[in-house]
Amino acid sequence: MDLAWYWTALIAFAITNFLLVSASVLVYAERKVSGYMQNRPGPNRVGPFGFLQPFADVVKLVFKENIVPTLANPFVHSMAPMMMVVIAMTAGALIPFARGVVVADMDVSVLVLLALTSISVYGITLAGWSSNSKYSLLGGLRSSAQMISYELSMGLAVLSVVLIAGSLNMVTIVEDQAGGYGLFAWNVFRNPIGCILFIVTAFAETNRAPFDLPEAEQELVGGYHTEYSGMKFGMFFLAEYVNFFVASFIIVTLFFGGYLLPFESLLLAQFPSLVDSYLLMVLQIGTVVIKAGFFAYVFIWVRWTLPRFKYTQLMTLGWKYLLPIALVNALLVAIGLAILH
Repeated sequence: MDLAWYWTALIAFAITNFLLVSASVLVYAERKVSGYMQNRPGPNRVGPFGFLQPFADVVKLVFKENIVPTLANPFVHSMAPMMMVVIAMTAGALIPFARGVVVADMDVSVLVLLALTSISVYGITLAGWSSNSKYSLLGGLRSSAQMISYELSMGLAVLSVVLIAGSLNMVTIVEDQAGGYGLFAWNVFRNPIGCILFIVTAFAETNRAPFDLPEAEQELVGGYHTEYSGMKFGMFFLAEYVNFFVASFIIVTLFFGGYLLPFESLLLAQFPSLVDSYLLMVLQIGTVVIKAGFFAYVFIWVRWTLPRFKYTQLMTLGWKYLLPIALVNALLVAIGLAILH
């Protein structure tokens, strides 16, 4: 068998386990950050500094009784959380962690990524419908409306990046930001409006506050996962944290140079022995993880800072503000590229 298959399988195994472990770390980070912001200690009992608390929660969920409502559709009720986890983990296969470290290096990886984000709404919608609960159904309907409203703006923000890079390949988009100007060649400086649009729509696509209307505890008890318990609820919990961590990686890949080190071209000019070395690969992996970790912190910080939007405000922001701005931005980028070339 070709060694490339072994290398791809090894990368897939490593990324899958990395995302699973990172979800637990992010749960701990969210509870600690919220504790500091609210002037309380957060988890501090299980393990050193409470670090083992997420793992204790997993053990608790494993042993909790799995309850399915009598009038629910049992097959769809069980399928929905598994669908959410599979979609969340699959998106990680498209992220380049370093040169040559990507599971699926496809010419249309951006389109596949948008397709995965589009079908993720089915998991929430099916969970809401199959539970036969009015709270769950309302959460599912809110999610479907929210996804439709914000996917258009997200797609246009991504289109502006694709126009600049001239490719739908994620690796090519990252390498296009490797100009001689160092970090100033990143798309956040070349396309700042598109960057802001994508970050805002990423919050909405991952159902994170202030766009967490599908689960809105104060209004819908728990929204689409109200009727879930045990590991089925745990799967939704896992999918949410994997989703926003993957979203952080995508933000970094599209707008913040991905795995590129700041001023990497100058570094390689000074130390040519680093080119295609394992040390450079490790530095690139560390760089993209640190960048994504920063945006994961931003996701957590925003959740405990901003209040939840009302449904009317959600729709108004998506259709009256973000969509026109995204259209104009994509048009201006296209006109600018036509003039420059």
